Amino acid sequence: MGKTMMITTSDGKEYPCRVTLGAMRRFKTETGKEADKIEGVADMAVFMWCCCISACRADGIEFNYGIDDFCDRLDIGAAETFGKAITSSEKKTKK
Repeated sequence: MGKTMMITTSDGKEYPCRVTLGAMRRFKTETGKEADKIEGVADMAVFMWCCCISACRADGIEFNYGIDDFCDRLDIGAAETFGKAITSSEKKTKK
């Protein structure tokens, strides 16, 4: 789960995005749910945002998007790619 992927916003900016404990904690704070309870597109969007914030913070990259600004700049393809990446990581971890 610690693999970094790059998320490209509609304005052409790229940000690192990876699942970290910080991202999971931030998701819990934002939603009241544990990260393993993600359901639907809205939860996935919040989790992606949390993962980008966490990765940028750790890498010293400025990230000034609130959740709505971030989501307004993403297309569904980014969410699908992210969802597939974390799902395949979960499968590998459970083996």
